[in-house]
Amino acid sequence: MNIERVIKKFSDNNPGVDTSVLKKAFIFADEAHAGQLRKNGEPYIQHPLHTAYMLAEIRADLATVAAGILHDVPEDTDRTIEEITKEFGSEIASLVKGITKLGKIKYRGVERYRENLKKMFLAMTSDLRVIFIKFCDRLNNLRTLDALPPEKKRRIAAETLEIYAPIAGLLGIERLKWQMEDICFKYLYPEKFNELEYRYEVEKKLERQRFFKKVKEILVPKLDQANLKYKIEARFKHLYSIFKKMQEKDRKFNEIYDVFALRIIVPTVDDCYKVLGVIHSIWKPKPNRFKDYIAVPKPNGYRSLHTTIFGPEGKPTEFQIRTQEMHEEALYGIAAHWYYKSKNKYDGYQQPKWVKEITEIQKEVTNTSEFVKNIKMDIFRDRIFVFSPKGDVFELPEKATPIDFAYAIHGNIGNKAAGVLVNDKLGRLDQELKNGDIVEIIVEKNRQYPNKDWLKFVKTKRARDQIRQHARKSRLENIKKLIPFRE
Repeated sequence: MNIERVIKKFSDNNPGVDTSVLKKAFIFADEAHAGQLRKNGEPYIQHPLHTAYMLAEIRADLATVAAGILHDVPEDTDRTIEEITKEFGSEIASLVKGITKLGKIKYRGVERYRENLKKMFLAMTSDLRVIFIKFCDRLNNLRTLDALPPEKKRRIAAETLEIYAPIAGLLGIERLKWQMEDICFKYLYPEKFNELEYRYEVEKKLERQRFFKKVKEILVPKLDQANLKYKIEARFKHLYSIFKKMQEKDRKFNEIYDVFALRIIVPTVDDCYKVLGVIHSIWKPKPNRFKDYIAVPKPNGYRSLHTTIFGPEGKPTEFQIRTQEMHEEALYGIAAHWYYKSKNKYDGYQQPKWVKEITEIQKEVTNTSEFVKNIKMDIFRDRIFVFSPKGDVFELPEKATPIDFAYAIHGNIGNKAAGVLVNDKLGRLDQELKNGDIVEIIVEKNRQYPNKDWLKFVKTKRARDQIRQHARKSRLENIKKLIPFRE
């Protein structure tokens, strides 16, 4: 890797932008790291260059790419943050400082692990770009794991699956998430990785190519007939995702039917739905396998149409239909979102809702173990969107209940909840809500306290805390009633 490749990659995405700061950052970092070598024997400067290149790939802004080049300077050399501030300004220096402050996340017992995890979460609340740099830093380190002892390889791989990959998924940066997961899979489960890689890359490769050709022969004339502009490409599931699905569903490799899919990229949203109509006019759709993530995007911002049809020879085949912008955002997540929406200017106010939730949890919880537990329970769970009868949208964890929804609206609504209508039908307060449900809470105006038994099924921290608070208050009042009044 060299600085010219980094500059070219950035310039390809940002034509006309002055990139002189990248060259300047490289000279500064190269001099600072002079004589330093990595464990694999290559000059140390290769690591920040690879980090910066990956940042350019995910559409990071100029300051972030420059900070990627400089990110290890204060920690691993005698050059200081103050010098970086003087040479490159406060914005770049702040990003480098954020990485330095985050430090090395290493497993040193449970409490140290939790403390470092907490630091990771909190870094996101100040400037998400720090986490972009950390992801790319980690991915490059994963690619050079072979130079490390076996135990260290496994530890780093386990940390990555536990910490980095889930956060990358939350931010929608699937390109980095997939790569991190597959490398970790290789080091944590080498036998399973090798077996799956052979079956996927060798045994099924020719079959996939033939099937892809057959589908295109049928589909392309129909799309042309509809006067649609489009690009068709094969989409292959990454190995760790296949492995997880086999484990979770208790299925064999041949029983995972969405290993292979086709992706169709079109100019406009209207074209997405037109393509969907063409596909369904050719092949019968598989029941309950249509997802409209354009109308209701995933919590990380992912947008696309998904449909599974019975294709040639009756083989279940998944199609993903999206615009080019949606495709970029699917690969590069929130970084691409800023690239498109902010014209490459970082806007800290465009943080996802869950990032702001981290800040709120931090304010309420001082114990590190409890903080991490709450984060994992509330933030790292898959999310759903639920609607009020007025059309207001509420984002909740997967498997959330009407009680969680009630407390998301207002504490008093939760406390006084007596019943629920889900999609205009009488439901249960403990039932699991589904994405897109319309929920109306029936309240009992005279009720003062929630039912403490709700703690057995609620999923959000807000609901748990409210119920516990009022349960304690209720117990105190009952105790007072039993104590004789004395003057």
